[in-house]
Amino acid sequence: MAARFPCQTYLITDGSSAPETFSSDKENILALVQKAVDRGISMVQIREKRLTAGQVFELAAQAAAITSGSSTKLLVNDRADIAFAAGADGVHLTSTSLPVPVIRDNFPAEFMIGVSTHSPEKAESAKSEGANFITFSPIFPTQSKINYGEPQGLQKLAAVVKALNGFPVFALGGINEKNYAEVLPTGAAGIAGISMFYEMLKGDDKL
Repeated sequence: MAARFPCQTYLITDGSSAPETFSSDKENILALVQKAVDRGISMVQIREKRLTAGQVFELAAQAAAITSGSSTKLLVNDRADIAFAAGADGVHLTSTSLPVPVIRDNFPAEFMIGVSTHSPEKAESAKSEGANFITFSPIFPTQSKINYGEPQGLQKLAAVVKALNGFPVFALGGINEKNYAEVLPTGAAGIAGISMFYEMLKGDDKL
């Protein structure tokens, strides 16, 4: 069944999984991925930075088996090699990841590349270098993005969307059920988040 949001949706896993609790954490994440598929979430990012490479591969491969054949695309944070080997749809790059051109030149053309950006300049670079989409953050105050400074705000988000002229921009940071509608007039392609989607998907209620 389709999600009720009038835009694309991007669920990011919360990064809480640890090597020593991987078995139980994996089952919880895979259940979340299944719910995301069932409810029409556009994309899911496996963002479990504390896990070993082998554990990320195992998790991503099993998640890819769930998303395969659905409208939900699966991405892996930072590790394009693991994403490709696991059968995921693409990678989501951070400021410390390999540059976009390196990924674009060494993986198939259909391999998706998302990029985290926190300034108009980085947003422009990601587009020009060959990314498929960006997240722009933080839009609203949020503890998880406190290291990136003051919130960008809706006005700056709208300016980035306009400057990129149709290139997909996902708003991220502090977005919830109460304020997501404020993002829509900016022209952003969609909304990305962790806690909002976790809260919505943890129960059995429909989106």
